[in-house]
Amino acid sequence: MALHKLGQDPDSPEGKSPTVYFDDATGNYILQGWKVLDPERLAQMDIPGHETVIEFPRRMMRFFPEVNGGSSSIA
Repeated sequence: MALHKLGQDPDSPEGKSPTVYFDDATGNYILQGWKVLDPERLAQMDIPGHETVIEFPRRMMRFFPEVNGGSSSIA
């Protein structure tokens, strides 16, 4: 399995997060973002114990090949 970094949030203060990765073994995206901890927001979702919720800025959508016309760094 190899993860390919597709893009990082250019507005991140420390340049570490959020980030979009592509997993070439599964064909899935892996998203790194801010933990959603607000109980009011979490109460509106049905989250299984084996899942988590992150917040991901709209400006990061451009890193998905399906959104940007197929251009990506996926090998």
